[in-house]
Amino acid sequence: MRAAPTNQPRGTSGRPQLVQAMIDAFRTPDLRGKILFTLFILMVFRFLAHVPVPGADRDVLGQVFQQNDLVAFFDLFSGGGLRNLSVVALGVYPYITASIVIQILVPVIPRLQAISKEGAAGRQQINQFTHWLTVPIAFLQGYGQLLLFSRAGVFNTPITFFGDGALTTLTIVFSFVGGTMFLVWLGELITEKGIGNGLSIIIFGGIVASLPNVIGQGFLARDNISGLLVLVAVAAFLIIAIVIFTEAQRRIPVQYGRSVFRGGRMYRQSGATHLPLRVNSAGMIPLIFAFSIMILPGTIAQYIANPASDNFFARAATFVASAVSPASTFYWVMVFILVVIFAFFYTMVVFQQQQLAENLQKNGGFIPGIRPGPPTQQYLNRVIIRITWGGALFLGLVAIVPFFITRLTGIQAITLTSTSLLIMVGVALDTMRQLESQLLMRNYEGFLR
Repeated sequence: MRAAPTNQPRGTSGRPQLVQAMIDAFRTPDLRGKILFTLFILMVFRFLAHVPVPGADRDVLGQVFQQNDLVAFFDLFSGGGLRNLSVVALGVYPYITASIVIQILVPVIPRLQAISKEGAAGRQQINQFTHWLTVPIAFLQGYGQLLLFSRAGVFNTPITFFGDGALTTLTIVFSFVGGTMFLVWLGELITEKGIGNGLSIIIFGGIVASLPNVIGQGFLARDNISGLLVLVAVAAFLIIAIVIFTEAQRRIPVQYGRSVFRGGRMYRQSGATHLPLRVNSAGMIPLIFAFSIMILPGTIAQYIANPASDNFFARAATFVASAVSPASTFYWVMVFILVVIFAFFYTMVVFQQQQLAENLQKNGGFIPGIRPGPPTQQYLNRVIIRITWGGALFLGLVAIVPFFITRLTGIQAITLTSTSLLIMVGVALDTMRQLESQLLMRNYEGFLR
């Protein structure tokens, strides 16, 4: 009897194409070196994530993570370092914040806008500004998190820059800042000498490292098998949808005209290509903005709230803490609205910085039927706004998936973090795309077929 035929793509040796491509990658000395270098950097990162700062009560720290959604959200970008209160507890979140601030300021400040137009030198200087801004942001965020943990009883010594606890406070805060900058440096090393975007790979590694804990929580919920099956099915469907919307794009036809000299005479030549506009240009940034805004007021209100008090501010804080709690429907409705708003805001900010119409005109390109210059920019703005509706609504639905999953399955122990799925799928696609381009340069078949 012969085996039933399969539709899975296979390489020249009969193996599945993905497996064969991975074997070919490891057989190529320089690619093997890039992959092993990336894995080595991830090992260094995971080692640092388990080097704790002194003076923390681990039992109280675990209780804080169960009761506070803000620190649990920040732990996503620290790769578990914050849960262990390690020297890399801040992760690369201060650098991400600095990058977002710089991107927003570039079109606002004329000097920064002029620097951004200077090519590679301008991008390098903008990157340097981002590094400088990361240091004070990491310092303030590190001190703020120390105050948060101190009020929760994690530290026995006072957190202050004056008095008995000054030396301990400075030591921990500077450890946080140094850990963040060291992770940024490791990420840049991966980008330069490894495979994929370094900072994204580090965040990806932290999320993957937390998967065994999530799976363990799943085994604790074995009495709800139907809920677990629904959870797995929704997660699989969500991953497929994320892939589709991440890769979805509107291709705008573009033609280029140029003049060449042959035999002393000028000839006009033309070429056609396309301009890809992604449906989801903002990525995970809108979710970060929305969750940060919704979680922060509730966290602050928890320190003032007192239901038994006659004080107006204490009762108002109690109401705010209840209204913006992840257990309330209002919280998830506002998350959906904020994600949609920030998706449009961030997409338009980044899109205006690209100056596509101006670059097309400089290079002799034009969109058929559209006049170059301002009419082209207006046409592209209309297109990007229309397709962003699809990406924004999709991100909003992805953001509120945990609310519906909890209601549908009744499983409280597992949190299906949509932001984590977006990061993992996006980083995996980008890394495979870069590895595929390296393989195609060496006449191998790639992953994405």
